[in-house]
Amino acid sequence: MDEWTERFIADVEVLAQPLLKSEGITLIDVEYRREHSGWTLRLIVDKDGGVTLGDCADVSKQLGDILDAKMDVRRPYHMEVSSPGLDRPLTKPKHFVHFEGRQVFIMTDSPIEGKRNFRGVLKGFSDGVVKVAVEKRTLAISYENIVKARLDYHDRPAS
Repeated sequence: MDEWTERFIADVEVLAQPLLKSEGITLIDVEYRREHSGWTLRLIVDKDGGVTLGDCADVSKQLGDILDAKMDVRRPYHMEVSSPGLDRPLTKPKHFVHFEGRQVFIMTDSPIEGKRNFRGVLKGFSDGVVKVAVEKRTLAISYENIVKARLDYHDRPAS
């Protein structure tokens, strides 16, 4: 990602925060990337009780107006505002902090106690370590060892 894109995403986050806070909504992630239809600015948002389609539409309209007024954009873009989804990927350290207490699935690069796949309750993230309650104990998994992680809403036993 180039420096301009990183700065653009950071500016969008700063401008979005007051609006989202006033709506009781938390910003989970911001993406800005080239897709088949052109440039897309995607905001992933969440709130207690879940985000509705109306929430996404309201944020999109209001934030679009704010960005049009305050941002100097190099490339035209299409903005999407959406919820994290039931099986939302966890791709950044801040995601492991935000979703503490939720059921997760984690796949590791190398085995831990002979296993690479874990289902359990996310118990926290600090100092590069994800803690997950699995089978009545808490595992410490290095963030660097995680290949794939997502929220897990499926009724499956932990593996």
